[in-house]
Amino acid sequence: MAVIFPDSQPSTPLQDPLLPWLWSVKQALEDWNSGKESGSDLTKLLSDCIAAFKDNDQYRDDIRFLKIWFFYMDFSEDFGSVFQKMWESKICVGNALLYIWYASFLESKGKLYDASMVYQMGISRNAKPVEWVKKAHALFLERMSEIVSSAQTGYQCTTKPYSGKVALSSLKNSSRNKTIEIGRTKYQIIGCAGQGGFAQVYKAYVSCNPDDVVALKIQKPAFPWEFYMYRQLNQRISDKERSSFGVAHRMHLYSDCSILVCDYLANGTLQDAINSFAVIGKSMEEVLCIYYTIEMLYMLETLHGVGIIHGDFKPDNLLIRYARDGITKAGSRYGNDLTKDGFRDRSGPWHDQGLCLVDWGRGIDMHLFPDNMEFKGDCRTSGFRCVEMQENRPWTFQVDTYGLCVVVHMMLHNSYMEIEKKLSPEGGYIYQPKSSFKSLYSDDFEF
Repeated sequence: MAVIFPDSQPSTPLQDPLLPWLWSVKQALEDWNSGKESGSDLTKLLSDCIAAFKDNDQYRDDIRFLKIWFFYMDFSEDFGSVFQKMWESKICVGNALLYIWYASFLESKGKLYDASMVYQMGISRNAKPVEWVKKAHALFLERMSEIVSSAQTGYQCTTKPYSGKVALSSLKNSSRNKTIEIGRTKYQIIGCAGQGGFAQVYKAYVSCNPDDVVALKIQKPAFPWEFYMYRQLNQRISDKERSSFGVAHRMHLYSDCSILVCDYLANGTLQDAINSFAVIGKSMEEVLCIYYTIEMLYMLETLHGVGIIHGDFKPDNLLIRYARDGITKAGSRYGNDLTKDGFRDRSGPWHDQGLCLVDWGRGIDMHLFPDNMEFKGDCRTSGFRCVEMQENRPWTFQVDTYGLCVVVHMMLHNSYMEIEKKLSPEGGYIYQPKSSFKSLYSDDFEF
């Protein structure tokens, strides 16, 4: 990225106070590239320049000043906070280049989901010229499609918008019995199974067959990355463990949305289970807490062992699985087939009992990065920001393990985990939850 001096800009320091700073930055960059100057000196110069002009209306829409911000962002460890300050100062918020450059920056850092959201933000704000943002977003989706399409079969992509007889926009939380056609297959919508900021999940019958039930995840804007992550799970996770991580059968990618066809699990989420105890003023039974904690530890040990980070580990994304043949006619979920004999090796009915981790849109494939790669950034999910995120330090697998600890805390206390930093007797610091743990009294659960 080079500093340019458009002819339309004033040409003297008196008329253009930013101009001497640009000359200094240009010289500092040349010195830094040649090894004459340290990066810290350049970073200070950029920081001082931003502090001097960030509240100056003359430069609020100046592309040269926008470049100064991005130079500084490239040298900063906390690029998210740099962008936040840029946004608060309203630097070029109506210019397409702000969104294109920041999305490209995020893509280079492996934050593909966030990059997609930035493109969408630029389009929704009609940043000028908006055609640039739309074109850059389309090229981004093409790059993602190349990665995803090489993953395996089941991926269908078109540059056209979804054009079914029933508009996807007509599907609401209360939608029932509408039939939509996706890739020559008809799906009868039974109801809304969940929704987030950018996606809705619907329970549907394939070809109106109640014995063939799937979940349709409809996301706007289109985002194929999740399908890629599911295909990586297929390749790396053993058959014995695969049912703990959700299954995606196919992905239909359109210019205006993406539709992921997944297995449907009807038993709700771990968050639902936690809430069912909270509404009656109780916490989850300790035996059940122990069991689900073991399940989650198995999950993360398996995932991290094959170089995959989930990135959004929370009880909303943990579906409950029940053993199919462990349900009695009386309605008992456990039945008589679940015995402690198969618990340790998770055999028999225990194989289908437990949790299922879904929603892989924030997943990270460590195999796409050099060894020992670390990440900087904030998931901005309240209650699930790991210590490294809170202290602006690099992280990898900590984002998942901290999420697991929060889930355990929620099961035991019905509240998010708050931590405090304390001096360790051995030196250094330790982090402890503020809430004290109950004494365990469950003697009827054997390992």
